[in-house]
Amino acid sequence: MAVPLFNLAPDITVSRLCLGTMTFGEQNSLSQSFQLLDKAFNSGINFFDSAEMYPVPQRAQTQGRSEEYLGRWIRSRNIPRDRVVLATKVSGPSGQMTWIRNGPESLDARNIAEALDKSLLRLQTDYIDLYQLHWPDRYVPMFGEAEYDTTRAFSAVSFEEQFTALDKAIGAGKIRYIGLSNETPYGLTKFLHVAQEFLQPSLPKF
Repeated sequence: MAVPLFNLAPDITVSRLCLGTMTFGEQNSLSQSFQLLDKAFNSGINFFDSAEMYPVPQRAQTQGRSEEYLGRWIRSRNIPRDRVVLATKVSGPSGQMTWIRNGPESLDARNIAEALDKSLLRLQTDYIDLYQLHWPDRYVPMFGEAEYDTTRAFSAVSFEEQFTALDKAIGAGKIRYIGLSNETPYGLTKFLHVAQEFLQPSLPKF
């Protein structure tokens, strides 16, 4: 049975199933990853998600390998770029993953631009269909936390700076659409407000 499709955006049609690559390069070898990708693609899945921090468990030695495997698979199978929809994510500040742009550094315009260019190289492509902020550049309760811990709050990069950086990348043709991951209702609402009030016309809206 073919995997049904739907319009993620006016000009992007994706399969209703998206194959995540979080384990590629750690739990799954290169050959295993290729087998999974082949099976998915031949079953009608055209939507693939990764992140610069993958695979997990996170290690400095393997960081970025999931994107690398995905890019190598597309190239080795000679798949036309418009036959697949690639989503990936830029990491926010983290005191644990110090090997990603010095870990605690903020998700500011410079870091977004640097992360994007490195993801493009690993994926062996000149554009990413859906580029997401992996988690907010501010403290939010995550992974089952029920309460907000005020002692963990820190100064955050403004939504406007992040959107301006993403809009610039869209204007340069490096990103088609942007998204949020692990965001709160407040953060989502704020980003939508910023999109309406501050962004240049180059940002696609749907």
